[in-house]
Amino acid sequence: MTQHTIAGTVLTMPVKIRKAHQHMAMFSVDADAAQQLIDYSGLRVCRFLPGRAIAVLMLMRYEDGDLGQYYEYGTNVMVNPPGSDATGPRALQSAGAFIHHLPVDQAFTLEAGTKIWGYPKVMSEFTIRDGHTYSFDVTIDGQFAVGMDFRPGLPVPGKFTAKPQAHPTYSCRDGVVRRTVGEMKLSDVRYRPGGARVRLGEHPYAKELASLGFPKRALFSGSAGNVEMSFADAEELRS
Repeated sequence: MTQHTIAGTVLTMPVKIRKAHQHMAMFSVDADAAQQLIDYSGLRVCRFLPGRAIAVLMLMRYEDGDLGQYYEYGTNVMVNPPGSDATGPRALQSAGAFIHHLPVDQAFTLEAGTKIWGYPKVMSEFTIRDGHTYSFDVTIDGQFAVGMDFRPGLPVPGKFTAKPQAHPTYSCRDGVVRRTVGEMKLSDVRYRPGGARVRLGEHPYAKELASLGFPKRALFSGSAGNVEMSFADAEELRS
């Protein structure tokens, strides 16, 4: 059992998230453009269809956990495990999420995320509009980067979402590639086809999203009223 000291606070692994709220949308994007975006990692995008890859854009609101309360936006590209060149829909079963963008709005989680897992966290500001349509804007260094608008989905029976799921995430910071295995349990889940609109600003993050063809229609979108999570230590794969 390892420990990390962040801003004077000792974190004992695994880090636990007891309550969080999630909005996410999955998109089909050009695989070559996605590969160019993450080439610095040395990982290979998962080509689930000829010439196509998957990008997942996500907003998390962490309410009760070891890292405190904060908002977090993520741009994730699904990648094959190192050394794999699997293709086709079944390849997604073993794929993990490479985290390319990860703005947050609190300093403690920024320091923990970068030091423990090598995540690309940067300080940002979030504007949230929670009505019939759930919307958020992310601003970095005073520049609007990305925003999303979500329409409500249809409820999914709990028996389909109650089982904990383990998913690997990948990061690349200072030339070091890391894999982190996290366990996630979702409840109060809703999904729908489409249902999400992406808005881009002038920040460099927006230009990178535009290179993937954004704004574009989501394959599907969803939300979870509660997410429980745990994160183990990162495993360094190579540098």
